[in-house]
Amino acid sequence: MTSREKGLCNGIIHSASAAAAAVGGGLAQVPASDNLIITPIQLTMAVSLGKVFGITLDQSAAKAAVASAAAATVGRTASQVLVGWIPGVGNIINATTAATITEAIGWIMANEFASQSACA
Repeated sequence: MTSREKGLCNGIIHSASAAAAAVGGGLAQVPASDNLIITPIQLTMAVSLGKVFGITLDQSAAKAAVASAAAATVGRTASQVLVGWIPGVGNIINATTAATITEAIGWIMANEFASQSACA
């Protein structure tokens, strides 16, 4: 991954993570409601990351859907069940969980896309 690509990825991933945190924190007391908004944020992040590396939209969207469904649902559901219903504490924990998972998904995809574009 070049420094230019890394800089672009950094902006894309951090923006998506901040958006996911805002949604996760705001909707903490409504179980699973944030999934409806965070998943499209993550899909948009994946599409944008794919463009950085010249990966086609279909590949990018498919990878995002798999990563988003597998990782985000488990992590956010667990945090909401345990403490999401507690005002204040639940909001902070859910926001942090949403941001952390989105950040992790983003960098996993960015590294995968970088390795794919290097092989092409």
